[in-house]
Amino acid sequence: MSHKRIPKRKAAMAVGGVVALGAAAILLPNANASQDGAPDDAAASPRTLKAADASDLASQLAGLLGDAFAGSYYDGENKQLVVNVVPGDDNNVIVQARKAGAAVREVDNNLTELEAGARTLKSEATIPGTSWAVDPRTNRILVTADSTVTGDKWNRLESTVRSLGSGMATVRKSAGTFRTFASGGDAIFSGGARCSLGFNVTAGDGSPAFLTAGHCGVAADQWSDAQGGQPIATVDQAVFPGAGDFALVTYDDPATQAPSEVNLGDQTLPISGAAEATVGQEVFRMGSTTGLADGQVLGLNATVNYPEGTVTGLIQTNVCAEPGDSGGSMFTRDGLAIGLTSGGSGDCTSGGETFFQPVTTALEAVGATLGDAGAGDQAGGAGDAGAGDQAGGQDAGAGQDAGAGEQAGAGAGDASGHGARNDSRRSH
Repeated sequence: MSHKRIPKRKAAMAVGGVVALGAAAILLPNANASQDGAPDDAAASPRTLKAADASDLASQLAGLLGDAFAGSYYDGENKQLVVNVVPGDDNNVIVQARKAGAAVREVDNNLTELEAGARTLKSEATIPGTSWAVDPRTNRILVTADSTVTGDKWNRLESTVRSLGSGMATVRKSAGTFRTFASGGDAIFSGGARCSLGFNVTAGDGSPAFLTAGHCGVAADQWSDAQGGQPIATVDQAVFPGAGDFALVTYDDPATQAPSEVNLGDQTLPISGAAEATVGQEVFRMGSTTGLADGQVLGLNATVNYPEGTVTGLIQTNVCAEPGDSGGSMFTRDGLAIGLTSGGSGDCTSGGETFFQPVTTALEAVGATLGDAGAGDQAGGAGDAGAGDQAGGQDAGAGQDAGAGEQAGAGAGDASGHGARNDSRRSH
């Protein structure tokens, strides 16, 4: 374990996970620095943006363009925001989007049609082992089916997709099985269950706490920072399955120092705040089983149908994960918290898909704030040093396997073998 004990029982668990020594390359600070001050004659050219700035611009353009807005994604290679626009009688919307600094792409399907298609999938094809999310890069709904979707279930899924009409959805098969990665950032333990700590936060009453996966929070009430050790934290609120996969766990000792940082093994990355994910964005994940891994955001507001139930509102990525990584932190190289590991399919040898709970949604739901918690010295803030690009972890974890689907959000299982619950509770 890479956490450290503070005198007088002040436990300090750094966010993130354990990395094999020497395995992580250091992120370069300001690698995505924005470039301002373009000349006036380039005002209509796409701006060079950091991913977080692109997300803000996308939100503004969604309101500005109205029904013409058909989604957006971040072009990491060119560092530009690409906005999908459905052309109509008023071509002024395209001019507005370009003046705002976006690269504009005309597409056929508007968001209303795509969202209606997703609702049809929910009502007609909610089958365990499936997921879906709107993919703005293809302007279609990407539907994923894992290896358990066969026979009548596969026929039902295909029939539902065909009913949406040509050009509305794409179906792909995943070789793995959708499951949660419950098993552990820093590892946390409870009986036979093992998960990962996500991000240290401050609870609504001012007490130090941390976020982790909801399927971990419903598996057990109390968690330790050492296998077989004494509990150091108690579940306050947990949601799984349903509208998310997140839990707030409060430290039992109110004097616990819990800075907002990700433990990368040989260094820590300060976390300055939380941010929304953007399709195409580069992200990093830390977990106690596999350590550090990186990849891209593939979809937002994804739905995943786990064996335990359906989970909505997740982030779909191609970042790998394995059992024990559940609840672990997903973040950017410049220190912004993005997600909590939920589940998916595959592993970090053959690859796969993984889904994450958005941190912003979890914070709002539990009434917590991201930042330093506890009575100790205040630390954290924006960090320049980052996380390694490719890293294998140490401390392989026990617990239920979990994968990650490419285009949809997914539910999360339970490493301890307990049945999943959709639970919101407060216990002290």
